[in-house]
Amino acid sequence: MDFIMTIVEQGLIYGILTLGIYITYKILDFPDLTVDGSFPLGAAVTAALITRGVNPYLTIPIAFLVGVLAGICTGLIHVKCKVRDLLSGIIMMTALYTVNLKIAGTNNVPLFSQETMFKNGMLESLFGETIPGYMKIVLILLVVLIAKFLLDFYLQTKSGYLLRAVGDNDNLVTALAKDKGNVKILGLAISNGLVALSGCVFAQEQKVFDISTGTGSMVIGLASVIIGTSLFKKLTFVKTTTAVIIGSILYKGCVAIAIRFFDPQSMKLITAVLFLVILVISMERKQKAKGMAAGQKGGKNCLNFNIFINIIIRVR
Repeated sequence: MDFIMTIVEQGLIYGILTLGIYITYKILDFPDLTVDGSFPLGAAVTAALITRGVNPYLTIPIAFLVGVLAGICTGLIHVKCKVRDLLSGIIMMTALYTVNLKIAGTNNVPLFSQETMFKNGMLESLFGETIPGYMKIVLILLVVLIAKFLLDFYLQTKSGYLLRAVGDNDNLVTALAKDKGNVKILGLAISNGLVALSGCVFAQEQKVFDISTGTGSMVIGLASVIIGTSLFKKLTFVKTTTAVIIGSILYKGCVAIAIRFFDPQSMKLITAVLFLVILVISMERKQKAKGMAAGQKGGKNCLNFNIFINIIIRVR
């Protein structure tokens, strides 16, 4: 039972990260490697604040805002400095390594003796010194649901439709006299804010900050998005944001099972092989979908037109 609970907890925490990568990968079509730096950024900010006596719940919005700043910087490098999207992410990821060290003060900050969102005076006053084990997953789920519903709400607003239009057909945004560059910057800001938020919760759950925490975050997020969107593509009643969170839990489950039956030192190799398998299956499905859609050339134009109409309605 503890094994399953750990998988769900880790899957939900990385589910917040997956929501951020969903914005860049699926909506903006932007390969943002900043996430490998913004995930530990959220953890570093959290560790620095908690060790200075700041309320652990207050670190959640602060970590999000710091992640937003990182995303804005990536966007400015790409849009204003005319640097390619992939290189923009690499530049920011590299810079954030030093920033994280400066914020945390060292490459490893233990939080075992500090109050966290899972163990603090408020919870002890409610439940006593022995806090129920289920409270951890309840608190994580609460943060995930708030992030998910706020993102769902945002994507239904005028700004959200503009964001979707930039990734699908940026000419629509230009036709509405909107700056597509600013919309991209906004999307990257929200994305990295969510990633940093995930890092914040992760640091408090693990009770430690480590500079190498974010290594492979992009791979985990991409795999989770691909799994979620592939499995639940035909289930129209399941929102994409819900699907990617479930995909994160399934991915963590696959990795945990693989590690349990193989050498733990082979974790990176197992992760790489699993990601390769997911990509191959995803590519095969895309090829089949292209074959089926060969006679439906107007499909994408219809999608663009629908987004265009929705934006106009909200502008009015």
